[in-house]
Amino acid sequence: MAQNIYDNPVFFSGYSQLPRQIHGLAGAPEWPVLRGMFPDVAGKRAVDLGCGFGWVSRWLRESGAETVLGIDLSETMIARARALSADPAVEYRIADIETIDLQERAFDFAFSSLTFHYVRDFDRLARMIHRSLTPGSHLVFSIEHPIFMAAAHPHWIEDEDGRKTWPVNRYAIEGERRTDWFAKGVLKYHRTIATTLRALIRAGFALEAIDEFAPSREQVEETPALEEELERPMMLLVSVRR
Repeated sequence: MAQNIYDNPVFFSGYSQLPRQIHGLAGAPEWPVLRGMFPDVAGKRAVDLGCGFGWVSRWLRESGAETVLGIDLSETMIARARALSADPAVEYRIADIETIDLQERAFDFAFSSLTFHYVRDFDRLARMIHRSLTPGSHLVFSIEHPIFMAAAHPHWIEDEDGRKTWPVNRYAIEGERRTDWFAKGVLKYHRTIATTLRALIRAGFALEAIDEFAPSREQVEETPALEEELERPMMLLVSVRR
C-alpha cells in the first residue's frame, strides 16, 4: 500500500495552501502544456488517477467527457473533491492506485497529475492502465522530474558565483527517496526518464509527446518566483497512446 501522507493533518494543512490548491488549475503553471497534450475528451469515459481535490476531473466533465472517475488514496482529498462537485457523472472513489485493478477497456482517456512518483511498482501500474483503456485512447500524466527528485538532499545550493544550483546525485540509483515536505519522511520513488519510458513501452503504449516543463517568459513576469524553475526541470509531462 502506498504511503497515505495526504491524510496527515500537518501535511494536509500545508498542502492546502499551495497556489494550485487555492486557485485550482489557474495556480498550476504546467497546466497549459498538459492541456495541450489532451485529445478531444468530448463523449469519453475518463479516469483521473490521484485526483486530489478533483480540479481536472471537473474540467474533463466541463469539457464534454461523458463520465469521469476520480481516484485517490486520501479520504481527506476525496471528501474535498466531493464537496466541490454535485455532478452525478463525476464519481470520486477512495482507492490505492498501487493495487487497484480497473475494469478492462472501461475508459477512453486516463490522466494523472504528480502522483505516479508515489508508486513503487510503475510497471504494474502501466500495464493495468493499458488494459483499462480502449484502443487508440491516451494516457497523459505529470510526475516530478527525475532530476528534481534524485538527489540525496534535494534543495538549492549556491555555486561560486552565488547562483542557485540544484544538486544531481544518485541519479542512476533508483528506488526510495524520503524528503521533508510539509511533514517528515514523505516517501517517493525515483526512476530515470529511460526507466519510465521503457515501462510504458513494455506495457504497449506508444509515445506521443514529452515535455520537461519550464515556465514561459510571461509566466515568470507574472510570478517572479517561477524564475528558479528555469535552473532545472521540476516536472516531466508525458502523453502516450494505447
